[in-house]
Amino acid sequence: MKSKTTNVVIAGLGGQGVIKASDILADAAFSTGIDVKKSEIHGMSQRGGSVASDVRFGERVFSPMVTEGEADFLLVFAPDQIEVNRPTLGAKGLLIEPAQIDESKLSSKKNINVALLGVLSRHLSFSAETWTEALKRNLPTAAIEAGLKAFALGRGEAN
Repeated sequence: MKSKTTNVVIAGLGGQGVIKASDILADAAFSTGIDVKKSEIHGMSQRGGSVASDVRFGERVFSPMVTEGEADFLLVFAPDQIEVNRPTLGAKGLLIEPAQIDESKLSSKKNINVALLGVLSRHLSFSAETWTEALKRNLPTAAIEAGLKAFALGRGEAN
């Protein structure tokens, strides 16, 4: 892993699995032995309001918050949250959004969060095994199979 801190902002609406996705990402990063910091903003999430979580990882991370304009990756689970969160994305940052996934191939729309983590995984150096183990540790047992399939779809490995 490079010594530069990687900044990821995950955003969506309450109930879309923003916090779960950030837990999986932070777990994957932490399991590789690097420093990880995470923060969450819930807002009115219980009523379908905006939710955002910042995950920062690297050799040494001092703050959990991603400064505006510094996100390397912006994962957005709800299209109407793209423009709301775009200011966090750096000039060379990458936007990852639902339009990048064929949702008809998901067993449930609830898996869009894990599918978009699959898209993100193509741009990070964590091994497939690291991701698989993080998914297994963070998803309910009954959701693991569907989660692994959604992740593979996002990663581009699905049939």
